[in-house]
Amino acid sequence: MLRKLNFLLLLILMVVACYCTGSSGMHSKSTENVFRYNESKGISTLDPAFARNQTIIWPVNQLFNGLLQMDRNLWVQPCIAKRWTVSSDGKEYRFVLRRDVYFHDDPAFPGGVGRRVTAYDFAYSFSRLGDPSLAAPGAWVLHILDKDSALHPTGFLAENDTVFHIWLKHPFPAFAGLLTMQYCAVVPREAVVYYGDRFGHHPVGTGPFRFKYWKDGEKLILIKNKKYFEKDSLGKRLPYLDAVSIRFIYDKQSEFLEFISGNLDFLSGVNAASKDELLTRSGRLNPKYEKKFHLSVSPYLNTEYLGFLMDTSMPSTKNSPLKIKRIRQAINEGFDRRKMMKYLRNNIGTPALHGFVPEGLPSFSKRLKGYDYNPGHARELLRDAGYPDGEGLSPITLTTTSDYLDLCEYIQHELAVIGILLRIDVNTGASYRNNVANARLPFFRGSWIADYPDAENYLALFYSKNFSPGGPNYTHFSNAVYDSLYEKAMTVLDESKRFSLYQEMDSLIIREAVVVPLYYDEVVRFYPVNISGLEPNPMNLLILKTVKKN
Repeated sequence: MLRKLNFLLLLILMVVACYCTGSSGMHSKSTENVFRYNESKGISTLDPAFARNQTIIWPVNQLFNGLLQMDRNLWVQPCIAKRWTVSSDGKEYRFVLRRDVYFHDDPAFPGGVGRRVTAYDFAYSFSRLGDPSLAAPGAWVLHILDKDSALHPTGFLAENDTVFHIWLKHPFPAFAGLLTMQYCAVVPREAVVYYGDRFGHHPVGTGPFRFKYWKDGEKLILIKNKKYFEKDSLGKRLPYLDAVSIRFIYDKQSEFLEFISGNLDFLSGVNAASKDELLTRSGRLNPKYEKKFHLSVSPYLNTEYLGFLMDTSMPSTKNSPLKIKRIRQAINEGFDRRKMMKYLRNNIGTPALHGFVPEGLPSFSKRLKGYDYNPGHARELLRDAGYPDGEGLSPITLTTTSDYLDLCEYIQHELAVIGILLRIDVNTGASYRNNVANARLPFFRGSWIADYPDAENYLALFYSKNFSPGGPNYTHFSNAVYDSLYEKAMTVLDESKRFSLYQEMDSLIIREAVVVPLYYDEVVRFYPVNISGLEPNPMNLLILKTVKKN
């Protein structure tokens, strides 16, 4: 209670201070054509080869471009490549590049003037990304390339200035989506050589904004690229903004106060300290802010779930009752996801009632029925498993981290009503990740955020050849029918047919109760009413080239 009172007192003082500055001060701020946001976790580099998390991806997306890009619905679209074709066997990609894309003006180039981008720049960028001496976290994107041919030993080739080829070891329909990742952005050799190890702190790209100033822990400034190649539907050159200013306020409460006082133009996500101030219980914007801010809520490619270790050869599962499918199904039906979302998440997120693949992907279908709250049937499942009303059933340990303790305690309480007793074991982050990866936990809390916009990224978690720790199959699920469907899907280029296979695989995961899907997350954004064009997308990618500040 004291913490909440202190927060409200700070809020009142900040609003009063803002009011006392006078209307002219507020007016001058609103007319600045600069988009201001905060990065509370800091930014370590602006090198796209190291863009492995959101804090880096967001600014890198303003500075660089790749061959392809995603639209707001996650359909792959042209970018520097104006068109591309895929061979009938799905293994060769041919890209034809635009001729009007230029690197940012920079001292790395003769006369300080950026030159035109060619296919040879992509060959250089891909070679650099895969160079072991760079040790880039994005190098995995290139592992699928066919490097066994004498004609193309790297798996890619610049035919001339405007034609670029990529060859794969085997068909991978999601590959075009991989190429939209910031890892695959084009970089100029001249700038990498000129800045050396400092390239990540003095980036040179082709994006709608170019680097201007950066002081660690204080501010990062990007300014408008007046030579940017993309235009809007009326033929006006993007971007509309003059600059982007990124601050580094590490305290989330201070960030919130800066936002409501008008010193920031964007707030992403909902922090526990400000959740009830900004949102109603039903997840709507607090009416007192309706004339000042917009609330944008859209699907986010993140599935929160509980996972069962399916490998009965592991010591931790030897005597586990979770080997019984009916018990896993009873757990799935024994708690109310809708109530959980309302009271613990302010309805930010969608109850996971349609499988493991989240809402927001083109292949998602509400026709796929998952588990819903059905305590009566859950009791029947327990009875059929030999444990009527949970009698004789040993307590089941669920391992989580402190961040998700409230959700796990809610599920614990709900399951106790039908006779399933949960014990909750809270691990630290590093210990937890190590235990999950090494199959030491029979029942664990998990989440999966998409690396690229294709359901394969989620379904790969249950492919038997992806067992952890070498792969992402943390449940160690192994099923010959599932594996066959997965391998077949990788050869199907027709999207509607491939999506049908995806849904069949997801349905099998639900029938076998391999996981307990909890909810599909959502992107939550707050921004002032004078901001427009800030379109959401399920990858939670920050796209500022179309933003206007009125």
